[in-house]
Amino acid sequence: MATPYDFPSDLLAGQEELHQVRAELSALLKRLPWSVEPEDGFSDDNGWRKVERPASPGWTADEQAEVEKLRRREHELAVFVSTHRYWSQLTGPDRVTARSRLKHAHEPPPAEAE
Repeated sequence: MATPYDFPSDLLAGQEELHQVRAELSALLKRLPWSVEPEDGFSDDNGWRKVERPASPGWTADEQAEVEKLRRREHELAVFVSTHRYWSQLTGPDRVTARSRLKHAHEPPPAEAE
């Protein structure tokens, strides 16, 4: 049986928000044009694989601000979670295992095999 960890509520909340911010940032980046600045499209088949990009209108100032805001929040949360006082009570492999468990604490437990 896996060792249970009694994560503090603020650490759990920080990790959950970190997951949410990363998902939001990823979705936003997938919607945005491939280039921040306006760029012409191109096609290059001289490498080991063909690379093609359509013309990019670039990102608007609002889009750039939203990406920056999410990246800043992601950094704040990553620092909060990784430097939380909780980690000081664990050592060695136990700390690594606990960190891994925290990353998946929001997931429902796996169903028991019968």
